[in-house]
Amino acid sequence: MPQHTHALGALIASRICHDLVSPLGAIGNGLELMGLSGTMEGPEMALIAASAAQALARVRLFRLAFGQAEEDHVTRAEELRDILGTLHAGGRITLTLQITAPLPRPMAQILLLGLLCVEQALPQGGQLAVSQTPEGWQIVATAARLAPDVDLWRALCAEGPWPRPTPAQVHFQLLHHCLAAQGATLQRQLTDTEFRVTL
Repeated sequence: MPQHTHALGALIASRICHDLVSPLGAIGNGLELMGLSGTMEGPEMALIAASAAQALARVRLFRLAFGQAEEDHVTRAEELRDILGTLHAGGRITLTLQITAPLPRPMAQILLLGLLCVEQALPQGGQLAVSQTPEGWQIVATAARLAPDVDLWRALCAEGPWPRPTPAQVHFQLLHHCLAAQGATLQRQLTDTEFRVTL
């Protein structure tokens, strides 16, 4: 058994997501054809189609966030808008995404991991905004109630030890690894109604 490394884990994630995207895409295409032919209509069909679209978008997100990020690859802005727009459609979190140009794949990975981390500060929903500023990429969460995990954010910013990891929090440690690999840093600001992270 080879030694498990971050690179090996990324390859495994890429392979799993790659193998899932094709059948999920085929299901979505089949549902679309059934809808066009009129063989299935009604709220049940709409629910199945929406669930298939959500599943496909989530796998595409996981491939970018947890998969292999080659330095010479780029991620199109349209792809990010499509994935994130589908995932947040009709949900408790409203997303504003200001991305117009392709991103280097490692930066797209960092941005998506950061978004997953910040999103966990919105347990009751709210607004998320992603934009590029002179200071770097900013992810801003706004809500009447914010609940960022203090211990995880302290560890991510090298201000304290890492708590025992759980599957639901793995993106925090992966973001830490990706930032270190790129020589990048992270800043955060928290008020009663706004949580701002700069990457």
